[in-house]
Amino acid sequence: MDALLSEIRGCTLCAQRFAATETGHAPRPVVRADATARILIAGQAPGARVHKSGKPFTDPSGDRLRDWLGVTEEEFYDTSRVAILPMAFCFPGYDAKGGDRPPPAICAQTWRARLLEELPEVRLTLMVGGYAQKWHLGTRAGVTETVQRWREAPAGMIPLPHPSWRNTAWLNRNPWFGEELLPVLRTRVREALET
Repeated sequence: MDALLSEIRGCTLCAQRFAATETGHAPRPVVRADATARILIAGQAPGARVHKSGKPFTDPSGDRLRDWLGVTEEEFYDTSRVAILPMAFCFPGYDAKGGDRPPPAICAQTWRARLLEELPEVRLTLMVGGYAQKWHLGTRAGVTETVQRWREAPAGMIPLPHPSWRNTAWLNRNPWFGEELLPVLRTRVREALET
């Protein structure tokens, strides 16, 4: 695992792609994992703040996600218990409207299968956002439909919307998420961490 993580942290596959964005930034892969991790958080890609800090979910979306999971910051960042592997490990830059570009597919194509093989203890996979849901579930459905059908996900998998502030309106329109899914999510997270 250590050799693979070192290889990923040195990846420059997207250097030209990132240099051509408005931010003109260099790759900075952000990945956290250990072979003993029991929970896998599969997100999209780091944002600009995470690119600067080098630590995933160091922003308000991370606060919201930790609240959803019912975990402390210490538990969340304990790589022996929680692996955080986005679909792309680097900040992809901004699009013309100022939103984050999609995660480059080459990242998952190059690294994901190899990393997942190194995580034999994972008991719960949390797919945060559409890119992770499409990759892990093979679904073509949108995030709302996929999350609404969370009970139909394979055992040990739960789809979640992205915890970004941009999704606050979505959360307000879908109160079932907080009422039905979050209590189950917190229970399953606690079971995965403590068993």
